[in-house]
Amino acid sequence: MSETILELSNIKKFFTQGEQKIEVIKNGNLIIKKSELVALIGPSGSGKTTLLQISGLLDNPNSGNIKINNTKIGQDDKVRTQVRKNNIGFIYQFHHLLPEFTTLENVALPLLIQGKSREEAFKLARQTLEEVELGDRADHKPSQLSGGQQQRTAIARAIVTRPSLILADEPTGNLDFELSTKIFDLFLKLVKSHEIACLIVTHNKELSKKADRVLEIENVVNS
Repeated sequence: MSETILELSNIKKFFTQGEQKIEVIKNGNLIIKKSELVALIGPSGSGKTTLLQISGLLDNPNSGNIKINNTKIGQDDKVRTQVRKNNIGFIYQFHHLLPEFTTLENVALPLLIQGKSREEAFKLARQTLEEVELGDRADHKPSQLSGGQQQRTAIARAIVTRPSLILADEPTGNLDFELSTKIFDLFLKLVKSHEIACLIVTHNKELSKKADRVLEIENVVNS
């Protein structure tokens, strides 16, 4: 049986506006295993991004448990930051590349933050750029890349640390269908080859069919 990477148990999340309590997630339960890509679909405003942020330790639930690599994660900020840095990669709809840095420098940055030497970080970054078919764009700035190349750079940045979990929020949302399909297929290949667990939020139901499992947000969110 494949190893469980992310486990959410009885997650609840609500917000308050004055005396009104707005329940966003009610009794959310989720398990994602190594090498598994799970697509999360649902209408805008239904809680998909909130669930992703909780899974990535960027937000705390009001109650419930989070386990990453079978370790229960509490609310200690230092511990949560360390787990994020060493175990989780993030990909967003907007690539958030640093414009003053080259493609290579953008991809190497997470490794430098981890404390890797410049030599090792740049070596691993070059290898990862080759994996996403951007080896010949290492010295280009983001403004010199196409939209698809920018997003592939963001994918390389997310996987360069070899995280056990990747969380992706509409990673192909700004691309046309043909390019979205190409990048999604590349992303799926990387998830499998590096045995990464992945939760991806998408509105694209055609792409979600390529996932190992598809979850409707109504199953975990009171919208």
